[in-house]
Amino acid sequence: MFRTVAAMAVSAVMATTLTLAGSANATAAPTAAPVAVKAVVCTVNDNGVNYRSGPGPQYPVMGTVNKGQKLNAHGQEGSWVMGDPWGGTTGVWIHVAYLDC
Repeated sequence: MFRTVAAMAVSAVMATTLTLAGSANATAAPTAAPVAVKAVVCTVNDNGVNYRSGPGPQYPVMGTVNKGQKLNAHGQEGSWVMGDPWGGTTGVWIHVAYLDC
């Protein structure tokens, strides 16, 4: 669900920034502003799952979470979801394989 909602929001922004080439009133398309997407709550599906400071294994491990932990997901880069674990550190990254969103 998370990827579908985010993809639809991005598509909507892209559609509103298109201009017709050759139009008498053609102007540069405005830069797309961040899209407000309703926060998605994900649940960690395994124990001892590392969360990291960035979207990939090359980033340092900041801590671990266990099965059942909730996370407010705010974005995704590749196979990594960025979010805020409930009652924990904010702005962490967890691989999608360890989340049910």
